[in-house]
Amino acid sequence: MNAKRILLCFFLLIVLGAGAGAGYFYHLVHSPQSRDSRQEIVRIKPGQSFKSIAHQLESMGLIDNATVMYYWGWLQGKATKVQAGHFQGDAQWSMQRMLEHLSTGREKLLRLQVPEGAAWWDVARILERRELASFEDFEEVIKDEKFLEDMGIHASTAEGFLYPETYYISPSRDVGAEKLVRIMINQFWKSPSDLWGEMSFDQIYDMVNKASLIEKEAAAPAERRRISGVFHNRLKSNMLLQCDPTIIYGLGEEFEGRLRRRHLEDRDNEYNTYQHRGFPPTPICSPGRASLKAALDPEEHGYYYFVSRNDGTHHFSKTLQEHNRAVYRYQIMVR
Repeated sequence: MNAKRILLCFFLLIVLGAGAGAGYFYHLVHSPQSRDSRQEIVRIKPGQSFKSIAHQLESMGLIDNATVMYYWGWLQGKATKVQAGHFQGDAQWSMQRMLEHLSTGREKLLRLQVPEGAAWWDVARILERRELASFEDFEEVIKDEKFLEDMGIHASTAEGFLYPETYYISPSRDVGAEKLVRIMINQFWKSPSDLWGEMSFDQIYDMVNKASLIEKEAAAPAERRRISGVFHNRLKSNMLLQCDPTIIYGLGEEFEGRLRRRHLEDRDNEYNTYQHRGFPPTPICSPGRASLKAALDPEEHGYYYFVSRNDGTHHFSKTLQEHNRAVYRYQIMVR
């Protein structure tokens, strides 16, 4: 036992009394701090002092007495062994168990969900809310030309390659925009890689672009291949794609309103597929595997149009006349 721990023992015995006091102290550190289980995530910063950690635990209601925790930690020789990171603690634990967990337990991984159909700014907001990366840093990374080239993306942005998945990350290691973007892009190259085989990057990019449109249009999973078939037919016939979500994407992250005629007629919006032929300049969201698969395997049919029925499904039409009747029925009549 080193000198500091001897002095601490001596101090505690004086404060608590040699006999009953020592027993009471032992009871304090080995008894459950609460009758009820209540789990909290304890975030310990690199370089944070053990005294500060003890007071943090007390303020969170996970221990009753920070002073006792502080001296017991030094007495046990674990005060300098508490690790930085995120740990799950329980108010029902004893101080001894909490001390053991923080000094030897595994860091709790954070569950981070990137949803299908999220635009890059949606992902950036998620990370910023979780305090994992700032919005500005995220935007800078996904548009960094050198970084994108290193990741195998020969495009102006990583949009479409931020693979939608549930990630489990280490908050003490996997923090910061570049690390997180790298994780998502690596997952893109790994998870659905069987879909494109020997395709060139340009072919993959077109597939991701088309899949992003399908992802935004297909609320009903069963319609993905049919919607893909509509886009396939229109492109083959040199028709405009006329996809509303592309216009909305081009209007930017702040758009929360309703599309107006002026939006449909705006040629300055390079994402306006009512005015510009072919795919938009970039994907408009992160498509999931099902949409990527639908983009590669469109349903064969004679449909060229579809309109929402306002119930998550669409009415598909082969002629413009039929489509106009459907628009009147499902869109104009319900206003």
